[in-house]
Amino acid sequence: MSLHLDLAALLDERFGQHLESPVDVKYDALIARLDNGVVLEARIAAPDAYAIAWAWGDAELRIDTAPLHKDLPTYPNHLHTADGKLRADPLTHCGAAPLDNLTRVIHAILQDPLLDNTPGAQP
Repeated sequence: MSLHLDLAALLDERFGQHLESPVDVKYDALIARLDNGVVLEARIAAPDAYAIAWAWGDAELRIDTAPLHKDLPTYPNHLHTADGKLRADPLTHCGAAPLDNLTRVIHAILQDPLLDNTPGAQP
């Protein structure tokens, strides 16, 4: 739980101007409500075990490290797109510091919540 508390405090510092409210810390997750309408939920057990999901309107996307898709070049991390497709993860790096991965995701989704213009997120 202290990892999520620490991350929440750092996200409040770095992205406070883009947050609708302080980052909410749950038992095993943190939830950030961004000023562009995105709601992000991050569950991070370790630098190589995480799920970062976000919703924007009816669209839901997720990056996670479930080791299921060995055919993707970013295995084990991968992106579930809003249209239900599976792609290589264009944002996070398995094993990187959790704050670095969250920062990359938040920067990207503040600009492009559906990752329509993010290289590697679309075919």
